[in-house]
Amino acid sequence: MANSLEQIRALGTVVVADTGDFESMKSFRPTDATTNPSLMLAAAKLPQYSHLFDKAVEYGKAHGGKETLETTLDYLCVLFGVEILKIIPGRVSTEVDARLSFNTEASIKKARQIIALYAKEGIPKERVLIKLATTWEGVKAAEVLEKEDGIHCNLTLLFSFAQAVACAEAGVTLISPFVGRIYDYYVKKTGKAVYENPADDPGVQSVTTIYNYYKHHGYKTVVMGASFRNISEIKALAGCDLLTIAPSLLAQLEAESTVKVEKALDAATAPQKDLFAEKLHYDEAKFRWELNEDEMATEKLAEGIRKFAADVRTLEALIKSKLNRIT
Repeated sequence: MANSLEQIRALGTVVVADTGDFESMKSFRPTDATTNPSLMLAAAKLPQYSHLFDKAVEYGKAHGGKETLETTLDYLCVLFGVEILKIIPGRVSTEVDARLSFNTEASIKKARQIIALYAKEGIPKERVLIKLATTWEGVKAAEVLEKEDGIHCNLTLLFSFAQAVACAEAGVTLISPFVGRIYDYYVKKTGKAVYENPADDPGVQSVTTIYNYYKHHGYKTVVMGASFRNISEIKALAGCDLLTIAPSLLAQLEAESTVKVEKALDAATAPQKDLFAEKLHYDEAKFRWELNEDEMATEKLAEGIRKFAADVRTLEALIKSKLNRIT
C-alpha cells in the first residue's frame, strides 16, 4: 500500500510545505511552499542561510535610501522565495508585514513592491501568492490586487465562516483556514485534547464547512487547510484543494504505510449538499459584526497578527545588527 502522504496526493490534494527550510522541501517534494515571519525567523538562525541575509543587507544599503531596513526586509523575504522556487514546481506564498493588517492602501502598495522585487529576480507574478491577514482591510486589499493587478493572494489567519465568505466574494485565489489554532482554542476552553473521531475536531469541521460551501456555489477560491497539530486532522481533510503541512507531520505521513486514507472532501458531491441554499454577501458592517460575535475567531486572529508582528520586529533587529556591522 502507498504511504499516507502518497495517498493524500492521489486523492487530488496539492501538498504544500509549511516550512522555510530548503532541505525539508527537497526531501518531501511539495508542489507549493508557504512562508511566514515565524518560519523565516527560525530559518534565519541557521548558518546555512546567512548568505541570504548578507545579500539582502547589501541590497538594502544600496537601494533603500531612508527606508533601508524596510527594503532589506522585503528583499530578504523575496530571496527566500526565490530559493524556494528553485526547489518546488509551483508557487511560494510571501507575506505582507502583519503590521499593515488594518491598512488597505499600505497593504496594496507593499504587495506591489514585493511582486516588483520578484520580477527583478526573474520570477513572474504567477508563481507568487501574496499572503495577507484576513481582516476586512486585508480582504479589500486582496480584491484590488486580484482584479486590478492580476496578483494572486493567499488570505491567512482565517478562523471563521464569515472570513471565508468575504474572501470568496472578493475573488481571492486561495484561503488558509488554520485548523490547529482552532483546535488549540477549544482544547484550552474545554480541556478536551483528543477527538475519537477526527471529523469532530472543530478545526476540521470549519474547513469542511467552508470547502463544501465554496464547491456548492461554484466559487473559484480554493481552500488550503493549514496549521495542523496531528496527522489525524490532515487525513480527515484528504481531498481538500491544498494542505500545507509541517515537515514533522509530512514525515509521519510518509512513514505510515498500513493505513488506507479515505477521501473526506469531494468537489463532485459538495454541490449536491443542501446546507447552503443561498449565497451569502458581506458588507463591512456585517463582516465585523459576525467576526466580533465569534469569540474564537476574534481572539485567534488578533493573537496571530500580534505573533507575526513580533517575529517581524525580531527579524528587523537581526537585520539592524548586520547593517550596523557593515556600516
